[in-house]
Amino acid sequence: MKTLTLDESIFLAAILILEDGAYGVAIRRKVLELAGKSVSYGTLYSHLDQLFRKGYVTKAFGKPSAERGGRSKIYYKVLPAGLIALRSTIFLQHALQKSLRQAIPDLETDEI
Repeated sequence: MKTLTLDESIFLAAILILEDGAYGVAIRRKVLELAGKSVSYGTLYSHLDQLFRKGYVTKAFGKPSAERGGRSKIYYKVLPAGLIALRSTIFLQHALQKSLRQAIPDLETDEI
């Protein structure tokens, strides 16, 4: 079973939520919204490239635009392998939470 790092999970979740609007700036904003984590563009694209190399996401170039100096946005989409890895990671996190609640009876659910 492939599991993801926390950062990989956050980036994949952001891409899934954004659907067809998942490009760099939007993903960065969604990561901040979801995790309260501000990432630099270098970190953002490093993670996105890593997810691409692992076969978890695909990327496609949009149409060039004048306001971007003729450059294209790169749009990302989660592939089935990425969804499987994300589901496996979520399953593992839930199992861990359940075990921790049993091991620490006075632990509040929202503290985890």
